Amino acid sequence: MGTGTGRDGQAGWADTGRRLAASAHAPAAAAALLAVLAAGQALPLAATIARSRGGFDAANLQLALVLLSLIATLPLAVLRSHPVLAAVVMAAANTLSMLVLHGLTVASAAAQLIVLYVLGRSGRQLLAGALTVPYLLLAIATATTHLGGFSRATIVLLAATGPMAAWAGVSHRARLAAAEHSQTQAGIAGTLLEHTARGERARISRELHDVVAHHISMIAVQAETARLTTPGLPADGAQRLSAIGDTARAALTEMRRLLGVLREDTSDVPAERQPQPGIYQLTELVDAAREVSGASTRLIISGWPEPLDPGVELAAYRIVQEALTNARRHAPGAAVDVELHFGPDTLALRIRDNGPGPPAGLLAGNGLLGMRERAAAVGGSLRTGPGTGGGFLVEAWLPAKAEPQAAG
Repeated sequence: MGTGTGRDGQAGWADTGRRLAASAHAPAAAAALLAVLAAGQALPLAATIARSRGGFDAANLQLALVLLSLIATLPLAVLRSHPVLAAVVMAAANTLSMLVLHGLTVASAAAQLIVLYVLGRSGRQLLAGALTVPYLLLAIATATTHLGGFSRATIVLLAATGPMAAWAGVSHRARLAAAEHSQTQAGIAGTLLEHTARGERARISRELHDVVAHHISMIAVQAETARLTTPGLPADGAQRLSAIGDTARAALTEMRRLLGVLREDTSDVPAERQPQPGIYQLTELVDAAREVSGASTRLIISGWPEPLDPGVELAAYRIVQEALTNARRHAPGAAVDVELHFGPDTLALRIRDNGPGPPAGLLAGNGLLGMRERAAAVGGSLRTGPGTGGGFLVEAWLPAKAEPQAAG
């Protein structure tokens, strides 16, 4: 319990210190405090220097050292608004104090360390490094000067800790930048995850509505039809068929409710409830494409058209729809042929235009990816690329009955 209380106390003091440092009046308060301390130390320090060296008037030395100490501390008040000017003035005052008066107060040295830290934190590493050079040179030259022991120790300490203060500011700036970058990356990752989830919910909703809901409704219709049209059906059998129809209708109602939940954050427009298009609506689709583009658009059918699995018909319709959209967008005015070949077990689609060919980036577009997913969802395949005689070609092979997609 005592350890926890101690840690809480330390955290409280740290928070209080950060709030005080961030205050708008913190620079002025620090400048005033250090100026008072510097002036108070300058008086006895000047007297000591005057006694140790002959030819110095103590009063004049005290006045000069106090004045330079004030110049080396008071500019802290404007450090935030004029950091470069304050740093240069303070460094010049400290250097002059050491070279001419052979003395330096601890408060002036502390103010200089604060300036170096702030310069490093604000990204002015070169200026901070330049301002530490005079102290390093003076520390090396202290053996040949007439500095007192206290002033010599202060200069050596400043020369040793000055680069450390500047580096601490640089390190703090780097930590802040890294934390900001991590926060930005986390925000981007969260946004991408949200969009991915929304897209997946929309895809699931579309597939449920396009395929599963259709089959459930067919179960309900066929159960009711069998109950009403089967001659000599026992009462128990009629009751079971009626129960099947009721269960299918209840499942359809629950599925529509689920679709509403899935779609509530993927679209602001309520979903329309209408039969899904199939191959028998391709004529209307081709006619509409011809009217919009004003170019020749033909529907060519070979083989014996037969009703296909609803999921397969929907996939065929969407593939043709996307191919026509791509042709209208990337090859405006080009003629388009839509060919359907009905085989014994497959439906072959071929959409070809006589435009200039696939533009850069189209082969990796979302539309082509959606067509491939449509084909793969029913067990088919799709190929896209330049046509043999020019233009762009989309070919798909779909099974007559939808096959479950292979796991894995």
